Amino acid sequence: MPGSSLRGVIRAFLFALDPTPAQVQAFRSHCGAQRFAFNFGLALVRANLDQRAAERSYGIAEPDLTPAVSWSAYGLRRTWNAAKHQVAPWWAENSKEAYSSGLANLAAALSNWSSSRSGTRAGPRVAFPRFKRRRSRPSCRFTTGAFGLAADRRHVRLPRIGAVRTHESTRKLARKIETGQARIRSATLSWQRGRWHVSFSVELLDREPVRRGGGRVVGVDLGISTLATLSTGERVRNGQRLERELARLRRAQRRASRRRGPDRRTGQEPSNRWRKARARADRIHTRVANLRRNDIHQLTTRLVLDHDVIVIEDLYVVGMLRNRHLARHIAGAAWAEIRRQLSYKAQRAGIRLVVADRWFASSKTCSGCGTANPSWPCPSGRSCARRADWSWIGTSTPRGTWPRSRPTPASCAGSSPTEPVSDQRGPPRWQSDRCGKGPAGLNVTAARRWLDERNRMSRLSNGRFTCARAGP
Repeated sequence: MPGSSLRGVIRAFLFALDPTPAQVQAFRSHCGAQRFAFNFGLALVRANLDQRAAERSYGIAEPDLTPAVSWSAYGLRRTWNAAKHQVAPWWAENSKEAYSSGLANLAAALSNWSSSRSGTRAGPRVAFPRFKRRRSRPSCRFTTGAFGLAADRRHVRLPRIGAVRTHESTRKLARKIETGQARIRSATLSWQRGRWHVSFSVELLDREPVRRGGGRVVGVDLGISTLATLSTGERVRNGQRLERELARLRRAQRRASRRRGPDRRTGQEPSNRWRKARARADRIHTRVANLRRNDIHQLTTRLVLDHDVIVIEDLYVVGMLRNRHLARHIAGAAWAEIRRQLSYKAQRAGIRLVVADRWFASSKTCSGCGTANPSWPCPSGRSCARRADWSWIGTSTPRGTWPRSRPTPASCAGSSPTEPVSDQRGPPRWQSDRCGKGPAGLNVTAARRWLDERNRMSRLSNGRFTCARAGP
């Protein structure tokens, strides 16, 4: 707000619901109504586009073509109101907001596709909208009508459905509404993580965060075996939630595969035993997701509370996921979610979040002398040639002092990553190996390159790998 320390922000408050069987049926009916309206509008637009394209191929002039259908939410809603009595005689069973939200989603999807095709929309190219299937995640949005919180702070109100009990108290949002600090704009009903949820879009009058001026700086290097390595020397263990539940998940999925499942080709309905087996596997997925989300929230909250400046790297997670050997482990670490939470939590807390350049070789730059060494630890002296973890090296140097490249020290001139070094205690060893341990850093491409080099040297030397450090 101008002239004050308050600002208007939009935040979401998510509550898990505990509905009755009748309310669950009403939920599914409203979500199905939204999907039906979306598919109705999409079929209408698609048929109109195909008709106009066919007429152009016949050589018909542009003014003589079939009139185009309006893609706006208002135009699609007018078309739906004129045809709903014929295409959906049961439309009165659900709230009108269910149909309006489906048409509004279609209008937004068509607008994004048109803007992307014309080049006015930034980002990846957006494809033409597709029809929603019954297996799509059910959701429905309410923007008008009687929706909000109940007076007892344990129920929420939805149009045409009534009061629905929540699993937890709604006092956090209720207190803000009672004091006039918040206003509910819309409510979105959805099925996610094995439960029905309602998300309220709330406009808040939030105070501007006070910028912290302290010097508590921390660098965070994300990894797989170690989820996060901090520049303070602390290592945050990776919970590996999926790996721990993988055996149970495989048994549950094999049990479901032996049941009679649905078949869209023949119209076969799934058996009750298949539904129970599928629900058992879904509960394992939900448990893994909840535990992983809890671990990440605890980590990011602690980093924001204990530091004034946080430095992270810009990771190319999409490219890393193309490695089929590490894709499941990278996805299980949820690096993108960690960065997302750090971004909004740092903004709310008034601290600075620095994102290092993606192409900067932080894990290959010695934190002791600043030497840019591409593939082996810097042997220039005992101080910087420690048995260092590449993750610790990448976080222990402030970003402002990170060098792009420096000349190799004189003591490193005779070193070579492929020269065998004689060892009285065993077979030849290679300076490219670091005590036989792979890099725990976040640069998976470099890690795979290091591993390939190690395997190649192993075949040549036909011996074990030990650590070679220079210096006295």
